[in-house]
Amino acid sequence: MFRYGAFALLLAFECVIHLSRGTEVTVKDKDDKLCLYANLSVNFSVSYMASENKSALAQFELPAEVTSNGSRCDNASSTLKLNFGAGHSWTVNFSVSGNAYRADSVTFSYNLSDATVFPKSASTDTLSVTVRPHITDVSMGTCYSCKSQETIRSDSVNQTLWNVLIQAFVSNGTQSENLTTCAADLPSTPTASPTTVAPVTNSTVAPTTAPAPTLPTPTVGNFSVKPDDNGTACLLANLGLRIGVKQGEYQEMNLDPNVTRASGSCGVNSSELVLESNAMTVVLTFTNDTKKFRLQAVNVTAKLSSGVTFSEANGSLSLWEAAVGSSYMCNKEQNDSITGRLNIFTFNLQVQPFAVKKGLFSTAEDCQTDSESFLLVPVAVGVALLVLIVIVLVAYFIGRKRNMASGYESF
Repeated sequence: MFRYGAFALLLAFECVIHLSRGTEVTVKDKDDKLCLYANLSVNFSVSYMASENKSALAQFELPAEVTSNGSRCDNASSTLKLNFGAGHSWTVNFSVSGNAYRADSVTFSYNLSDATVFPKSASTDTLSVTVRPHITDVSMGTCYSCKSQETIRSDSVNQTLWNVLIQAFVSNGTQSENLTTCAADLPSTPTASPTTVAPVTNSTVAPTTAPAPTLPTPTVGNFSVKPDDNGTACLLANLGLRIGVKQGEYQEMNLDPNVTRASGSCGVNSSELVLESNAMTVVLTFTNDTKKFRLQAVNVTAKLSSGVTFSEANGSLSLWEAAVGSSYMCNKEQNDSITGRLNIFTFNLQVQPFAVKKGLFSTAEDCQTDSESFLLVPVAVGVALLVLIVIVLVAYFIGRKRNMASGYESF
């Protein structure tokens, strides 16, 4: 996080002096001391049904004037609740894990009876969506800073966050000057300029790079997401997973399913699978266009062997595509490049994020690699038949030529 000296020095003052023109909130504890600080901008895009069964889209932003009734903070958890407009609220729950904290969930409640925001709405209900933001591994005693945009998608609602500055656990009532910066804001690793090296006399030994140790094939885990504890699975995923990350030196890590907790959410058009272990957290977001589904976003946070926390994401992917109502399967190893610093490798993959029936996988659509292997058999048979036909024709013409020669000799 703090690899770049000048960059970190510049950001060190942001938590105190860099205030965006967004929404700024302070929460105090029972002793009237500052215990939570937030300054952020949020845009909402909500799809709803208007009169005459017409679909409508409401787009609005979190206003500067909000109330924080319902916010609280203690040593292990804290809640930021922002109330605004005619019955709308935006709530973030934070928790501490060791020497770091994270945002566990974001709940957005919106009142469809507010005609200024939802004109001609066919419903007057207050609805809520709960999603998980990508705010993880924030060092205690620091502010989380992210100027870049992060869009959190859910069924009917998109939430876009930017210019985020949050300290969910303020110590001794004093706001920190130190930052934990999101990966999207970090400068890319500078590429070394090529250098010319003069040839060395009487030396023929070329420098070599030791190969990275080969990891064993990751164990296949069987993961599922249920709408509630007693419900039937609405998302299924079986896979062995490995990540390859480039932060300094390239390294790979296997996900151990035996110590991994699966969670997530299921929606009509968007579903999410969260795989969380002590070593890494992998968030896979699937979307569909009613005909086909695909893996659209991958967010990975990992603790590297060097002790550094790695974080990388891409929200504009189109991987693992299959028809809605079926599952996607790829038995062979797949290597998908997520960003220039992140690759994911999957083994014996089968996933179905939508239209799961009775908790079982539907008919699978095979990946291109598997399909090509299945095509080898008919292609091989066709080639064999062609060769056989050529042999028969050659034998026929040779035999015919010999018969004609025998006829000439008989005269």
